[in-house]
Amino acid sequence: MKAIVVTDRDAGTAGMTLSERPDPDAARLAGLSGASYGDVVVEVHASGFTGNELEWPSTWTDRLGRDRTPSIPGHELAGVVTALSYGTTGLSVGQRVFGLTDWTRDGTLAEYTVVEARNLAPLPGDVDFTVGAGLVMSGLTAWQGLFEHGRLQAGQSVLVHGAAGAVGSMAAQLAREAGAHVIGTGRAAGRQIALDFGAHEFIDLQSDSLDEVGGVDLVFDVLGGEIQKWSAGLIRAGGTLVTVTGPPEARPADGLAVDFVVVPDRAQLSEIVQWVRDGRLRTNIGTTATLDDAVAALNPTERVKGKTVIRVRP
Repeated sequence: MKAIVVTDRDAGTAGMTLSERPDPDAARLAGLSGASYGDVVVEVHASGFTGNELEWPSTWTDRLGRDRTPSIPGHELAGVVTALSYGTTGLSVGQRVFGLTDWTRDGTLAEYTVVEARNLAPLPGDVDFTVGAGLVMSGLTAWQGLFEHGRLQAGQSVLVHGAAGAVGSMAAQLAREAGAHVIGTGRAAGRQIALDFGAHEFIDLQSDSLDEVGGVDLVFDVLGGEIQKWSAGLIRAGGTLVTVTGPPEARPADGLAVDFVVVPDRAQLSEIVQWVRDGRLRTNIGTTATLDDAVAALNPTERVKGKTVIRVRP
């Protein structure tokens, strides 16, 4: 099969190459080549990519710290199940699915990949594969940050950093649909995008002051650094700072600070895709490209707003 592979940790996305790799097949699912109980093979139709994946240790080593290069990046997919291993329940061959793969396995920038069945959700036939792949990481991160860790309630206010980006725009939409007042932040060029994707207000981090915000109940942080530190002081008593940038560098004076890593969740994916079908949620896809053109698409010469999705099949 064709796949994007990486071998040089220092090269970043510039070190990606399109290569031929062995197909995962039924023999692999039977216990060979590291597949395990409950795995499925998925024919990948579309794959998302997270910009800092190549900085993650799991891209380069397995759970025991052993080198696993050449490795295939990408952990977000939409596709069709082609084979099942022993113990697989809830899915069938030929079924359309989408989901999040294991960090330490070969990923989704390939024509086929092996995934734990429990990490996949059915993708309804009226949802395009590109949309499905664009929902996975962004949707789960936003959902878990707002509702599981941030405990967002109707009537509260939420400050969403990076509201024009793939995750931030998803968080803005979900928060607004949940009945919250949404204040988005970002660069001036992202103002209209953030407003179109659900923010009630927008703060330009390059020219406006966060002091204009007043107090908020929840900060959804994808930036970290000084912005995070400043934001902690805006949180009302009992509020929460939620971040995906690592251990918080600042904490609210009278509230919680939570950092988390997104996890696969079939039930949440099913709920998120239903919101898409109901017209309550849109993906923010900035670039699409074929697998043959993926290396160039993942090394853009200009800043890309939104999610990059690789269409592995037409």
